[in-house]
Amino acid sequence: MLTSKVAKRYAQGLLDFTQESGNTEAVFGEMKDIVKIMSSSKELNQFVNTPIIDSRKKEAIALEIFKDFSPVSKNIIRLVIKQGREAQLKNIAQEFINKVEDIKGTQRITLVSATALSKDNIQKIIADSKMVNVSNYDLETIIKPEILGGYILRIGDQQIDASVRTKLGNIKKEFQLN
Repeated sequence: MLTSKVAKRYAQGLLDFTQESGNTEAVFGEMKDIVKIMSSSKELNQFVNTPIIDSRKKEAIALEIFKDFSPVSKNIIRLVIKQGREAQLKNIAQEFINKVEDIKGTQRITLVSATALSKDNIQKIIADSKMVNVSNYDLETIIKPEILGGYILRIGDQQIDASVRTKLGNIKKEFQLN
């Protein structure tokens, strides 16, 4: 997913500030909460993206939703809303998370499978890929029955597609060529 320049700039500014003040870890956890809450709430996204609602009202409601956050996180939320960038709040939070994980050397891994996999199977897939630094990664598992079986493993900008659907598609192409 492409991230806007606005999100990258705000996230970099936030990262610079948190590194200077020494509270990067606390804000990191809160940014994860923002992404999680905004990903799961369709109503909150509609509210934030509605141009009719006054920014003061948006700010008051956002600060009520995130009332347990640190002053730094509350201030970035307040700033983003005052600048009319509230539609970018989730992207800013995600970009901040990505920047902190890059500093820590954390690899982001996405594993797509047709059904839920056991922890042993997941560990075997990751170990067999030989592209993962096994000690430090952030794993997201997604279940998509439409791949029929197998898995799709994404590590950064690399992908291993060992899904049944892709294999069947390749066989179909071979038959059409012959």
